[in-house]
Amino acid sequence: MAKLKINYSREKTQNNSFLVKFAMVVLAIMLICIFLPKQPRFRYEFQKGKAWNHDNLISPYNFAILKTQEELIRDKEQILKTVQPIYTLNVSASKEQIDQFNTDIAEKWQIGSMDSTGQGTLETYQAVGNALLNYVYNRGIVSLNNRYQNKGENGGNVEKTESQYNFTLIHENIAQQKNTADIFTIETANQYIKQSLAKNGRISQKDWLSEILKNYVTINYVFDENLTNKVEQNALANISSTRGVVQKGELIAEKDKIINNETYQKLESLRKVFEDEARISGNQNFVAFGQFVMISMCIALLMVFLYFFRSSIYDNNRLVFIVMIVIVSMLGVLSWALKMKIPSLYYIPYCSVPIIFRVLFDTRVALNIHLLMVLIAALFVPNSYEFVFLQFIAGMVAIYSIKTLVKREQFLVSSLIILATYIVAYVGLVLTRNGSFNSIYWVDIAPFIVSVGLTLLAYPLIYAFERLFGIVSDLTLMELTNSNSRVLRELSLKAPGTFQHSLQVANLAEAAIYKIGGNPLLVRAGALYHDIGKMLNPLFFIENQRSGANPHEELTPEQSAQIIISHVHKGVEMAKKNLLPEVVIDFIRTHHGTTRVDYFYNVFVKKNPDKLVDEGIFRYPGPVPFSKETAVLMMADSVEAASRALKEPSEESINKLVDKIIDYKITQRQFINANITMRDITEVSEIFKSMLKSIYHVRIDYDVNKKTAPAEE
Repeated sequence: MAKLKINYSREKTQNNSFLVKFAMVVLAIMLICIFLPKQPRFRYEFQKGKAWNHDNLISPYNFAILKTQEELIRDKEQILKTVQPIYTLNVSASKEQIDQFNTDIAEKWQIGSMDSTGQGTLETYQAVGNALLNYVYNRGIVSLNNRYQNKGENGGNVEKTESQYNFTLIHENIAQQKNTADIFTIETANQYIKQSLAKNGRISQKDWLSEILKNYVTINYVFDENLTNKVEQNALANISSTRGVVQKGELIAEKDKIINNETYQKLESLRKVFEDEARISGNQNFVAFGQFVMISMCIALLMVFLYFFRSSIYDNNRLVFIVMIVIVSMLGVLSWALKMKIPSLYYIPYCSVPIIFRVLFDTRVALNIHLLMVLIAALFVPNSYEFVFLQFIAGMVAIYSIKTLVKREQFLVSSLIILATYIVAYVGLVLTRNGSFNSIYWVDIAPFIVSVGLTLLAYPLIYAFERLFGIVSDLTLMELTNSNSRVLRELSLKAPGTFQHSLQVANLAEAAIYKIGGNPLLVRAGALYHDIGKMLNPLFFIENQRSGANPHEELTPEQSAQIIISHVHKGVEMAKKNLLPEVVIDFIRTHHGTTRVDYFYNVFVKKNPDKLVDEGIFRYPGPVPFSKETAVLMMADSVEAASRALKEPSEESINKLVDKIIDYKITQRQFINANITMRDITEVSEIFKSMLKSIYHVRIDYDVNKKTAPAEE
C-alpha cells in the first residue's frame, strides 16, 4: 500500500511538472504570435543583381514606383537649394544706434580736436553722420550665413557669387525678395562710410568721424532660424516619394532575367503596396493561425530536441523557463524595432542569444536555439535571406569562438571575431548582389559595431540568470578554479598534502576530459574541491602526515574507516556552507562511489577472522558517478593517490597500477550510471599512464626488432 502511495505521489509530481512545462510553451507561442506583424507576407524573395527565379511576374494592378533612397536624398538636396533663408527687419536697432550717435556726438565734439582751419561745425558733422547711418540702415546690414553662401546666383566672379544668395525679408507681414549683393555687411558698411567721407568736402576730420561712426553700425536684418526651418520642412514634406506608375498587366520581372536597378525598384514598390493593402483587406485571423502553426512547429522541434538530447534541461522547468523567456524577449525586441522603424535591424544584439545559451548550457543547445530564433525572425523581417544569412553565420561564429572558455578576455576576442564576420559577410552579400565595391555603403557597418557592443551586455545577463535560477556557467567555474578562492586557500593551509593531491587530480582529470569530450572546467572545479572534507581531520589522511606519527594506530579499524568515510559527507556540508554549486558538490558525493575502504576492512578481517563483518561500516555511502566528468574524477583520484605509494615508479609498474585500479572500479560497477563507454575508459587510462610517467620522470624503453633496448640519456 505504501509503495502504491509513493508511486502515485511521484506520478502526480511528474504530471504537475509536465503541465507547468506545457503552459510555459503555450504562453511563449502566444506571446510570439502577438509580437508578429499581422499581415500576409510578399511571396517572392529577390535580390538586386541576381536572376528572377520565379515565373514571369505581371502587375496585378496599377501602382506607383517608389523612389530609391539615393533619389530621395538627391531630391531633398535640390529642394533645400531652392529654399531662401528668411530675415526680419529690426527697426529699433537702427533707430537706437542713430539716436545714440546724436547723443554722443556733442561730447565727442568737445573732446575731439579740430584742425587749424576750423572747417565744419558740430551741426555739420552730426548731419553728415546722420545721413550716412540712415543710408546704410535703409539699404540694410546683414551677417552672412555660411549655410547659404554656396547657393549664390550663377554668373560673374566665382569668389563673389559664392558669398551671395537670395533671401526673403519680412517686415510688417510683407515679404520682399532681396540679395546679399544689394545690402551691406558690417565690414562693407564701414568701408562705404569711409569712402563717402573721403569724397565729402564739408568736413576736414574725416578719419575721426569714420572711426566714431563704426561704433554705431550694427545688423538690422536678423536671420530667423525657426521660420526658415519651418519653410524647409514644409518644402521637404511636399517631396514625392514615387516616380512613374506601373500599369496593370505590365511585365515587371521576366524569368531567369537579371534584376537590374529599375526592376528591383518596381519589385520593392509592389511588395510595399501588397503589404499595405493586405494590412487593410487581408483576413487577420488566417494570418494569425498560420503564424501560430509555424511557431508551434519551431518550438515543438526545440522541445523534442531537449527531450531526446538534453533531458537534464527538459526535466528542469526553471531551465525551460530561461529558454522561453530569452527567445520571447529577443523576438519582442525585434518586433518593437520593426514597429519603431529603426534605421537598421542590425542594431539589435542578436548574437547575444547564442552566447547566453552557449555559456549557460552548451554548444549544441546554443546552435539549435539560435537556428530556431533566426527562422522565426525570418517570418517578419524584410530581406529575410540577407538577415538569416548574416545572423546565422555570425551566431555560429559567436558560439564557436567561446567553445572552450578559460579566460574572460575571450569575450572581447569573440566580439571582435563576430564584428569581422559581420563585415566580411556583408561585403560578400553586397558584391554578389551588385558586383561593385562602389555600391558598398560603409556607413551601413555602423549597426554591426553597435550590435557587437551591445552583445557584451549578454555577460551581466548570464550572471543574473545564474543567481536567479541557480545555474552554473563556465564563468562561475572559472572563478571557482582560482586557487586563491577562500575555500582552496584554507585547504592549502590546513591540509597542504590534500591540496597538492587535488591539483594533481585536477590535471589528470582535465587532460582526460579534453581527450574523450566533456566539460574541462567542470571536472577541474570538481577535482579541486572533492576532498575539502579532509580539512577537519587532516592528519588522519596519509598525504598530510609528515612527522611519521599515525593517529590511526590508536583507533580500531571500524573507527578509522568511519573517519576516512566521513570526509565525504563533511565535505558536502562544508561545500553547502560555502555556497558551492550543486554540480560541484556532486563530485564530492561521488568521487568514492560505493567502494570499500579496503585497507581497514582487511585489517579488521585479519584481526577478527571468526567475526562476521558488516561491510556497510567500511563502504562509502555513494552515489556512484552519474556523468562522464564524475566518472573520470573517480578514476583520477584513485590513480593519483595510489601512484604516491610506488617506491620505484617505472613504466611497467605505472601501467599495471592504472589498469588494476580502473579494472577494480569496473568490477565494482561504479560506472553503470555514467555516460562513459569502454572506449572512453581505455583512452582515459592511456592519458593517466602517459601523465604519470611524465610526473615521475620515467624513461620509456623502446621496442626495437622485438628486443628491449634502454632509452638514451
